[in-house]
Amino acid sequence: RRQIKHTIPEPKDQRANRKRRGSKGGRPAGFESEFYKRRNEVERTINRLKHHRAVATRYDKRAYVFHGTITTAAIRLWLRE
Repeated sequence: RRQIKHTIPEPKDQRANRKRRGSKGGRPAGFESEFYKRRNEVERTINRLKHHRAVATRYDKRAYVFHGTITTAAIRLWLRE
């Protein structure tokens, strides 16, 4: 309904059930490996940012202060690599 593409691959048994059910099987089985790689990269980066306590707990009340905290954490990650 919203035309949002999924990025996580479906298990083989679910794909088989969708094909067996035909037009009543819901959305068609499809998978874009490039989208999945990009999503995985973004999720891993967010998890590494959450290693910083201030980012994980979000003590900052103002959005611009939190943005600065995330920027600082991202710079520290970038410098480590």
